[in-house]
Amino acid sequence: MFNVLKYYKFWFVVSGVILAFGILSLSIYHLKLGIDFKGGTQIELQFNLPPDQNKVKDAVAKQDLGNFTIQTAQNNSLIIETENLTTDQHAKILAAIKQEAGNFTETHYDTIGPIIGRQLSQDAFLQLLFVSLGIILYIGYAFRKVAKPVTSWRFGGAAVIALFHDLLFVLGVFSLLGHFYGVEIDSLFVTAMLTVLGFSVHDTIVVFDRIRENLRLFPGQSIDFVVNHSISQTIVRSLNTSLTVLFVLLSLLLFGGETIRYFVLALFLGIIVGTYSSIFIASPVLVLWQRWKTKQI
Repeated sequence: MFNVLKYYKFWFVVSGVILAFGILSLSIYHLKLGIDFKGGTQIELQFNLPPDQNKVKDAVAKQDLGNFTIQTAQNNSLIIETENLTTDQHAKILAAIKQEAGNFTETHYDTIGPIIGRQLSQDAFLQLLFVSLGIILYIGYAFRKVAKPVTSWRFGGAAVIALFHDLLFVLGVFSLLGHFYGVEIDSLFVTAMLTVLGFSVHDTIVVFDRIRENLRLFPGQSIDFVVNHSISQTIVRSLNTSLTVLFVLLSLLLFGGETIRYFVLALFLGIIVGTYSSIFIASPVLVLWQRWKTKQI
């Protein structure tokens, strides 16, 4: 039987390093926000022929407008996001792109103000908060008939602790990428974070559901035995599920193109740390919480 709890102090030290890394990185470097959150200009151009994205990128870069992103769209279109442009800068950037990459039609031009950007930031934070609250409520309800001594709300609390562990790690990595490589956080990154939270809690619930079942099957056994036995029964399934997803994400990371690279990277990192926390953090937290409640630690 795979004895996770025997080495729980080691797992917690590893997680302590992960959490310290995330908190320190965020407090020192913060996150580099994209125009979705700080405001900027979005231009959509539809080309007569499939555009050479490198030529468009070079044309925009030569205008010295600060940070910008370019995404592909349907019908030979490109979406360019930059910091706020003046009328003169807008005209110059269109002329430079036409000279470098050929004729096009401007199909969309919009400016996102800083007030809207702040509102999007608040909405993103509220999304993560409501997701965490929803997970606690759902697990508390779904596990309401769990056998004693563990209560359903402890399952929910342990799952959310593991989720915040995963979130802090990915945010810490992206704060470093933002500081050293100029990687910006946009609404697509928030989507990646919500996806990671969903995948991580799914992995955790697989383990918790087996713990719930084994609490009923082994009523006389200690919580340590039940949890270790449950992890041993589910660890291969959890690893196989995560590895199949990681193989797909790795191929997208290598060959999927620049526009989705950091979205895929966030998923890739999140699923790795989420699989780890589901096995080595959420279940030990549940056991230690139970020991504390019964004054065994």
